Amino acid sequence: MILQIQEFGICSLSLVPLRAEASDKSEMLSQLLFGDLLSILEKTEKWTRIKTEYDDYEGWIDNKQYAPISFDEFNAAKHSMKTLPLKAVFAAICSASSEKLYLTAGSSIPFLENKRFKVNGRFYELAEDPLNTDKADFRKNVAAVSSFYLGAPYLWGGRSVFGIDCSGFVQMVLKQFHIRIKRDAWQQAEQGSEVDDISESRTGDLAFFDNSEGRVVHVGIILDHAQIIHASGRVRIDKFDKEGIYNEELKRHTHKLCGIRRFSS
Repeated sequence: MILQIQEFGICSLSLVPLRAEASDKSEMLSQLLFGDLLSILEKTEKWTRIKTEYDDYEGWIDNKQYAPISFDEFNAAKHSMKTLPLKAVFAAICSASSEKLYLTAGSSIPFLENKRFKVNGRFYELAEDPLNTDKADFRKNVAAVSSFYLGAPYLWGGRSVFGIDCSGFVQMVLKQFHIRIKRDAWQQAEQGSEVDDISESRTGDLAFFDNSEGRVVHVGIILDHAQIIHASGRVRIDKFDKEGIYNEELKRHTHKLCGIRRFSS
């Protein structure tokens, strides 16, 4: 009997494309942010198929864009992560070489102590200490946190303020409050608890929208009974009613409401 030894890794760069196939020309399904942990499923000479620890998402990344770690390191890092809060760029300086890493909001920092951390055998120091938002403050602060991304361009598979898609936007906002949800809108629509009617919705509830085949294709964060923030062309605020999202510029509904889910009491 041959035992296959599971291998693990950590994203050691600011933003890494996670692709559908082992090719630079392949569709970008998502992005890894610095500190994202991963399990290795398959390797070729240039590419590695991985599963992310945060949301169990699978895809291919370039072999040069992650650092291998042991299971013990993987497990320890998983329980020590701090999430970088709302700032477009954080600078982390390598102690040995003065090389800089420019990290985006939502990146995960393992073993952070006195602004210092270690990844891939290198010690780094953040220019400032990150202060995290608490889950208890979700309903009070979710509008302000989500507004950080206002104007960010839409990017299929994106997860940063420099380019983000609808479900990536929702995932990154909730991550600031330590609320873990899946990557794609259809997956998110199967989580949380159902809200029966728009009149019962609260700030921070997620609204989901389907296409003509009944497939969930879009998601946004409800700000109140009449407004929603979502990524469509860019992260924007639009009117919201029982039919869906109303775009004032186009003078029509652009997304058809199919459900509302709650992720925090």
